[in-house]
Amino acid sequence: MRSNVLAMIILATAVTAAGCGGSNPPPSPAAAKTPAETFAEIDGSAVLEHTRRLADDSFEGRAPGSRGEDFTVAYIADEFRKAGLQPGNTDGHYIQKVPLVGITPNQDATLAFRRASKESRLRFKDDFVAWSKHVSETAELQDSEIVFVGYGVQAPEFSWDDYKGSDLKGKTLVMLVGDPPVPDPADPGKLDPKVFGGPAMTYYGRWTYKYEIGAKMGAAGVLIVHETEPAGYPFSVVQNKVTEQFDLVAGDRNMSRVAIEGWISLDQARRLFTLAGNNYDDMKKQSVSRSFRPVPLGVTASITLANKLRMIESCNVVGKLEGSDQDLKSQYVIYTSHWDHLGIEPDPKGAKIYHGAQDNATGIGGLIELARAFGRVAPPPKRTMLFLAVTAEEQGLLGSQYYAENPIYPLARTLAVINMDVLNVYGRTRDITIVGLGNSDLDDYAQKIVAEQGRVIRPDPSPEKGSYYRSDHFPFAKMGVPALASSSGIEFVGKPEDYGRKIREEYTSHIYHQPSDVVQPDWDMSGTVLDLQFYGLMGYRAAQADKYPEWKTGTEFRAVREAQLKAAGIR
Repeated sequence: MRSNVLAMIILATAVTAAGCGGSNPPPSPAAAKTPAETFAEIDGSAVLEHTRRLADDSFEGRAPGSRGEDFTVAYIADEFRKAGLQPGNTDGHYIQKVPLVGITPNQDATLAFRRASKESRLRFKDDFVAWSKHVSETAELQDSEIVFVGYGVQAPEFSWDDYKGSDLKGKTLVMLVGDPPVPDPADPGKLDPKVFGGPAMTYYGRWTYKYEIGAKMGAAGVLIVHETEPAGYPFSVVQNKVTEQFDLVAGDRNMSRVAIEGWISLDQARRLFTLAGNNYDDMKKQSVSRSFRPVPLGVTASITLANKLRMIESCNVVGKLEGSDQDLKSQYVIYTSHWDHLGIEPDPKGAKIYHGAQDNATGIGGLIELARAFGRVAPPPKRTMLFLAVTAEEQGLLGSQYYAENPIYPLARTLAVINMDVLNVYGRTRDITIVGLGNSDLDDYAQKIVAEQGRVIRPDPSPEKGSYYRSDHFPFAKMGVPALASSSGIEFVGKPEDYGRKIREEYTSHIYHQPSDVVQPDWDMSGTVLDLQFYGLMGYRAAQADKYPEWKTGTEFRAVREAQLKAAGIR
């Protein structure tokens, strides 16, 4: 089924490429409108219709490697063509193939903690979730010594090392989620803004970093203790990871990871520390110190996972609007948005479809209509605009990571990446949120555009959740490209003062990564259009700019970008 559908997509894009052309002819002087006016006329009902279609049961939750992927990729490629975009791949197609391996662990596995004659047996999904990214039919821990490593951070810029040279090869590391919450010496009731960003999460707090550093230490396993507040989501979100998981097929890189990656519930973490003769809360407090050293718990971990393996080629979908300036059209501005969601989870009472309407059918609907608007904007963008619908965001930003590591167009000639993930469907706001505010010159663009809209910018209201590291702009930022992440505002026009906070809490607790993420009859797309106007003007101004936007001094990505541009002869 999948190969037939993808073959039709490739054939169709090859046939229609000649008819897609470049930019649409500029409008007549009488019809000319400013870019702001053009983007303000984006059709919110069209965005809603794309969202409704992509979140329909027939798309089966849009999981990579499923029939739902086939339908989704075909839909996006066709809509890109209708919007006037050329195929974005240099081979004349709208598709960039992304090699993935799907790994499904057996869900009847048991995680056993043992100390002498005492044993605690944890139930899969209820008490823990574990998987392996090793491309192997089995992965296991056999009486692996458990070592508590606090927050598991090694950050020389903060003079922080939770490892202190300890030999951790073959051991199972238990880590706390988030950054060490270091008190501010001037005000112990607050966090020190000079260490790990204060209340804002750094990459050291992300679960992806925890597994990466565990592999660097040669550990056999890494188990993260789940706590809802620092994680930014309830344990139910972690429990959704029990189905097939994907990783990029990257040779030895897969096997260099720890054998077992996973999470344990807070209750089970407390029991583990009690089994070890320790107190969880006391040990957690001790972890918030530069003097902390790894603590062997005197407990072993054992688990065997039987893996079902599946090799697939998933797809990024890429559309291109060629720049109008002969000298600048070989430079690029990229819009990203992920098309995938969580698919279908078997259930004795009937399969659950994770529709992913807000996350992120809205973003794809916005991407399509933004592309359509760029075909009308006058004067047309000088630089080439790329519209990139990526796969496997929910699996760890894999589609965007693949493009960033295998770019169709050079990253050194990519000025900016603007990401759209979960658009505002609740009405107009007087503000907009910039995640990671102050990172780059793109934030300066944003300040001017938002002021022109009569709005204000707010920093991330929940910086402790590390949102800047959790969406598809981040792989580009890691590779040096200035990248903007934003989300809807919280001050809604005509709504009570606490309305924005309440809908965020409702979304996080009851909609995010749940089957209940479906199109609702009371959605108000006026806020969607206002935010899409903002996104459109952001990309347009980057496309027209006199110089490349830069990372701000002190930003963690600045050195990478400077080296990248220097190597390309641009600096």
